[in-house]
Amino acid sequence: MRVLVAMSGGVDSSVAAARAVEAGHEVVGVHLALHQDAQQTRERARGCCSLEDSADARRICDKLGIPFYVWDFSEEFKQEVIGDFVDSYARGETPNPCLRCNEKIKFAALLRKGMALGFDAVATGHYATIDADGYMRRSLDENKDQSYVLGVITKEELDHCYFPIGDTPKPLIREEAKRHGFSTAAKPDSYDICFIPDGNTQAFLGRSIGMRPGMIVDTDGNQLKEHDGAWNFTIGQRKGLDIKTPTPDGTPRYVTDIDARTGTVTVGARADLDVWRIEADRLKYLHPLMEGEVDCEVQVRAHGSVVPCRARIDRAQDRMEVLLDRPIQGVARGQAAVLYLPSPDELGDIVLGSGTICATA
Repeated sequence: MRVLVAMSGGVDSSVAAARAVEAGHEVVGVHLALHQDAQQTRERARGCCSLEDSADARRICDKLGIPFYVWDFSEEFKQEVIGDFVDSYARGETPNPCLRCNEKIKFAALLRKGMALGFDAVATGHYATIDADGYMRRSLDENKDQSYVLGVITKEELDHCYFPIGDTPKPLIREEAKRHGFSTAAKPDSYDICFIPDGNTQAFLGRSIGMRPGMIVDTDGNQLKEHDGAWNFTIGQRKGLDIKTPTPDGTPRYVTDIDARTGTVTVGARADLDVWRIEADRLKYLHPLMEGEVDCEVQVRAHGSVVPCRARIDRAQDRMEVLLDRPIQGVARGQAAVLYLPSPDELGDIVLGSGTICATA
């Protein structure tokens, strides 16, 4: 099998490439250039797109004796990830850019180019597995499971995916990298937003969206403070509100709603964050059970808790309603709702599919 390995320059993709070679596949490594000027990403960034990362990826491929290429996806990244990120915040949503990058770049765009060049599969260092029936499962390392951020790809894309390390705990992956003599063995995990080099998301959004003053109000409509832009806030936020007027009972305030059209940010009590019902669109189907009504579990953040639910899926309307068995908090429009079927065996839970949250109640 001809395998194209997406080399981020980290330890996970390094070991993924090594395992693909050891499995006897014809392997080529490729690093995705996502910025027209890679200098904008700071050296030793905790993202995955710096010049240092590209150099690390090249060294690993040289050590493995496999070809290495850098492919320019900067235009696609600018439009599909950065543009979506800015537009989503401008609508009062809270997007996950890494999730969108997986959906639009690391799988859709990379697979299109890879398949056109005759590759059979794309391999990545993500922590997830694919079972014998071709369905995605959670990683066996629950602490590193990344099936949530992969839940936005399609079944057609999944059929050409290969996750070589999803069955192994992260500490063992680092040990394996050490045995190979990889320089990435002790490299820290990435977690920054790669296109915001200084880590200041609010400043980036301020430059991208501009000043749009509005008002912070309480749940009774009382005006508390003017703000510079609704993009400064996310659902569930408590810190940084800088409201001088205390609540009557002295309890903290939380952001409970954002209306980007009027610029109104509503704050309330913690209990006001409870969500019992989620609506989502832009559905992705990874399993035949992702249809009609299904009792399953839902996850709404990359490292969030999982809640039992009943999902009502309408493929014709590209819409689903998720009724939760118990409330969850901090659910924002723009996040993904990924559905899981609890595992019937020793493998991880089955990923049914996902939708982008468009309303809550």
